[in-house]
Parts: sequence; structure tokens; C-alpha cells
Amino acid sequence: AFGVVPETAAAVTEAVKVKTSLPVIVKLSPNVTDITVIAKAVEAAGADAVSLINTLVGMAIDTKTWRPVLGNVVGGLSGPAVKPVALRMVWQTAQAVKIPVIGMGGIASALDAVEFLLAGAQAVAIGTTNFVNPSAMNDIATDLAVYLESRGLTHVSQLIGQIRKEG
Repeated sequence: AFGVVPETAAAVTEAVKVKTSLPVIVKLSPNVTDITVIAKAVEAAGADAVSLINTLVGMAIDTKTWRPVLGNVVGGLSGPAVKPVALRMVWQTAQAVKIPVIGMGGIASALDAVEFLLAGAQAVAIGTTNFVNPSAMNDIATDLAVYLESRGLTHVSQLIGQIRKEG
């Protein structure tokens, strides 16, 4: 998999950049020891932004049949279960690169989106939640506006990277 080896991820990024004048956004795999190494490699190769995270590798077993639930045995885990991992990786990546970071992974509410923005994401994306609630994006956007107003803020940019580490 090219997304887990820095040199290969950089080579693919460079190859795509040569073929297009469009912005190249590289989606990062969480299935690595240090996501910032991959992020820095694709940034150096010319990526215009990074988005993260993709799914975590997971599996499930049917306890009645003792067989894997998934036909491929393992598969992508997404949704609320991955949010703490995604949030940490967005925070780490936002500190490591100068290009924009798009955060995703378990965002199901405006408050989830706020967390990703505070961690340093400059934008967020909604995935699995759309399967459960097709109007999720609109709901989150509406609730985010209410949140901003309640905090006396006028724009989401006022949240980006504002995590407070002290108690």
C-alpha cells in the first residue's frame, strides 16, 4: 500500500502533481506508526492539502458461526468509533505541516466538527454519518452557526488550532 511508506506516498503525489493543475489533496491512512512522517513526505512532494483519516483496519467475528462477519475477513472501520484516533492524528498533523489539513473520522455533530477545528483542521468532511442521517451536513452547518454565535464568534476560522493544552 503506497499510503503507508513515505517515499512511495511522495512519489505518487509527485506523479499526480505533474499530470494536473488542479489542487492535489492527499488522503492519509491512519494505519501507520507516525502519520506526520507521511504528511511531511507528501507536503514536500507538492501536495496542496492533506485529509485524514481514512478507515482503520478492523474485523468482526460471528460468535454463532465462528466466522468473520466480513467477506474479506478484515475491513475499514469508520464512524464514531474512530473519532478519538482521528482527532489525535489531525492535531499531530496540523502541527507538523504548513499545508491545509482537512479533518474527518467520526464527525456526527457540530461539536465533533468544533473539536477537529480546534485541533487544527482548516475544514472537515462528513462520511459515515451521512448513511445514518442524509441531512447531517446541513444539520451540522446549522448547529455550527448556533455554536459560533453562542461563543461570540463570527467565523469558523476563529476556532482553527485554538486547542488549549493547559488545565
